[in-house]
Amino acid sequence: MTKRTPKEVKRHLASGELRKLIREEQKRGKVLQRLIFINDLYEGKSGPSAAKHAGVVKTIAYEWLRRWSKSGYEDLIPRFAGGKPSKLSGEQKNDLMALLKAKDLWYLGDIKDLIKSEFNTEYSERQVRRILKSFKMNHAKPYQVDYRKPEDADEKLKKL
Repeated sequence: MTKRTPKEVKRHLASGELRKLIREEQKRGKVLQRLIFINDLYEGKSGPSAAKHAGVVKTIAYEWLRRWSKSGYEDLIPRFAGGKPSKLSGEQKNDLMALLKAKDLWYLGDIKDLIKSEFNTEYSERQVRRILKSFKMNHAKPYQVDYRKPEDADEKLKKL
């Protein structure tokens, strides 16, 4: 096996500044792990041994090195897209909330059908629950209603 020479590390920060950043980033694990990898390279460790110390495979570590060399610390911060965009726009969600508030009792299947008919979009019941949670609306199984219960049962109960 031949030993590779380590790739050149562009020094965007002084070693002391890098160690200070590492101390500040103790709370954010992803960036901390990346900074430790870069610091190991600053100290002269080879890429594979620095990657092993950081707990990642070499391909990921070299991607971090490429991003560090390109623009420094800012490029090491994870870029999360925030997930798949919603099928409903913000305005459609506001319309849905207004429709839901217009009626007291909704079943999940009814809400799912409402979304399908009004907005021509299909959601699973699980996603409907998530939408309700984002509206700060509660979801629960309704009480069973006895079909034999008279219409004026509450009034009769009050009289007794």
